[in-house]
Parts: sequence; structure tokens; C-alpha cells
Amino acid sequence: MGNLIKSEFRKTTTTGLWWGLMIPTVLLAFGWALGTGAIFKTVSDYMGSSDAEQLATLLNVDPSQWQMSVFGIARSINVATIFPMIFGGLAIANEINRKTITTTFLTAPNRVSALAAKMVVYILWGAIYGIAIVASVSIGIALTSNASSLPDAGGWLALAGVGVLSSILMTMFGVGVGALMTSVVGTTVVLLLYMLIVENGIQLVLASQGLPEIIGFLPNGAVNGLTGSVASSLFLANAGVVPEDLVEGLRAFAGALGAFDWWLSGLIFLVWTALFFLGGWAATQRKDIT
Repeated sequence: MGNLIKSEFRKTTTTGLWWGLMIPTVLLAFGWALGTGAIFKTVSDYMGSSDAEQLATLLNVDPSQWQMSVFGIARSINVATIFPMIFGGLAIANEINRKTITTTFLTAPNRVSALAAKMVVYILWGAIYGIAIVASVSIGIALTSNASSLPDAGGWLALAGVGVLSSILMTMFGVGVGALMTSVVGTTVVLLLYMLIVENGIQLVLASQGLPEIIGFLPNGAVNGLTGSVASSLFLANAGVVPEDLVEGLRAFAGALGAFDWWLSGLIFLVWTALFFLGGWAATQRKDIT
């Protein structure tokens, strides 16, 4: 099994796909963090100014305790994890499409061990992408945010942990879709179209119809809930008294509208990931390798 894992990992590093997607991943994570950090810094500065003092008093809030950077961290991680998802989908679809998976099946003791080795390798790649994303986001946020708005070590570790977990799950989700579709172009189009356009449209409809709780059961809503729920919880824990009417708005601000606690959101997205991954596994098991 160890040799199979080494072989699979070597196979992924001999192509330019991993670094070809790693570069835009880091750039997007860093750039998005710089932008959101600057935006939330502006909001925080305004709420702490004398002009907003009356509004803060009316809302019974203390803006000096607002760690608004956590929203920027959550949003930046959510956007950047699109790339590890694409990496997983393209890597497996390309391998099946070009029939390079045939060599793996012929040299491995059986297909189960070969696919298990692939699963371990893609989990590892998801973690590598996740670490790169978290590091890039952390640097970008730190450069544009006030020190007082940054989370403490415990908060940062919580966001980093769910960020890496989100990247791993997104990678495996992409692998499942890629294994089912086997088309490089089709996999890329479907993943991007659904995650960036289709589900966002569905979420807008659900929110307008007063059904935000359903959003947490959708794939994108669930994975966003991982980081979004942690970010909103960290913010609320340090913000002092926050009017109940603002809580749901803050969760939407963090990208967690309709989402559940981070562990339940992660569990829901794990179910989606397992459905596609196991479906792809079953399809690959039955595939003719000739």
C-alpha cells in the first residue's frame, strides 16, 4: 500500500496541474484577503468614528470589540477552495480520459487498493492546498486589517482547521464528480457552473422565499458553513451584546446564511462528498481498462 501511495503521489507531481492550479489559488486567496481586509477595516474604522457613535449607541453595540477580519478570512477561504476542487476533478478525469489509470490497475494487487491509494493521495493534496490557502489568506488579512480586529491564536487555529478541512472535502468532491463524468471539460464546466452560478441563484430564491435553512443542506451552502459558522461564532463571542435581529445578518455576512454549526455543516458536505466519491469509485471499479 505504501508503494502504491508513493507511486500515485509521484504521478501527480510529474504533471504541471498541481502547480498550475496552486499559483492562482495562492494569488486569489491572497488578493481576496487583501480586498476583504481593506473593506472590513474601512467599516470598522467608520463604526469607531464619532460620526457613527450615535448609531452604535442606538444599536447597543461596541464596535471596538468587533473582530471583523474573521469575515474576510472565512470569505477568502471559501472562494479559494474552488481551485482544489477543480484540481481533484481534473486530475482524476484526465487520468481516466487518457487511460493512464490503466497502468495503475494493472500493476496494483487489485482495484480496491489502487483506488484507496488514490484517495489517500488526494486527501493529502487537499491538505496541501488548504495550508497554502490559509497561509495566503492570513498574510493578506494581516496586511490590511487593524491589529485589534484580528482573531486571537485560538480563533485563528479554529479558522485554519476548518479551512484545511474545507479544502480536503472540496478536493474529494471534485474527484467524485471527475470520476463520474470522466470528461476534463465537462467536469470543469459543471463544477464551476454549479458552485459559482447555479447554487448561488438557488440560494437567492430560497432566501427571498424565507427558506434560508434549506441553504445549509446544499453542497455549497454546507461547505461555506464550515468557515462561516466559525467566523460568526468568533465574532459574536467577542462583540459583546449584539441585537438578536443582527445575528442572522452577521451569519450571512460570514457566508453562513442558513448554515448550521461548523461540525454539522461539515457532516452534511461530507455526505455530499461521499455520494459523489463512492459513485465515482463504483463507476471506476466497473470501467473497462483496455
